[in-house]
Amino acid sequence: MRKSLYCIIALLALISVGKNASAQYPNEDLIRVYRWLNTVDNNYVTLADGEIQEGQLLQWKYKEKTLLFYAFKTPGPDRVAIYRWTNPVTKDQTSIAEDEVTDSDMMQKGYTLKSLQFYAPIRRAENHIAIYRWYKTKSKDWVTMPEFGDTDKYYEKGYKQKTFQFYGIMRNEYE
Repeated sequence: MRKSLYCIIALLALISVGKNASAQYPNEDLIRVYRWLNTVDNNYVTLADGEIQEGQLLQWKYKEKTLLFYAFKTPGPDRVAIYRWTNPVTKDQTSIAEDEVTDSDMMQKGYTLKSLQFYAPIRRAENHIAIYRWYKTKSKDWVTMPEFGDTDKYYEKGYKQKTFQFYGIMRNEYE
């Protein structure tokens, strides 16, 4: 009887230690945010992981999947909602922070299909990086880029109007 009682206590202790160890693994509220390039329209889109199935994106001729940063799945203090807007005429899609541009201004520019993507920090903290939106007047395309991105490459492609949007969270795949 004592032996089985000790075994049960030991098992419960192991389960408890296992839960504490797994709690230190990746935050379940974080989501990866990627940039994709549509090779047909030569437009960039910023998407949260799983927002559109990868197979569908590949079928639509998207490639150059690039991890940009991590964001939150849920609202919280010092977080802003980020929405994806689509312009059916220019086939452009852009990510806009809540209250960054009014809905009426976006619709006046021809954007529709507003959909929630993720929540981003609005204050710099440890492991946070500034996220900017660059605009290309000629093709009316927007591209989302972290502060350390290859800005020369996009500048040469005609992206000029740089605007701060929010902060992203940097993590490596092993955290």
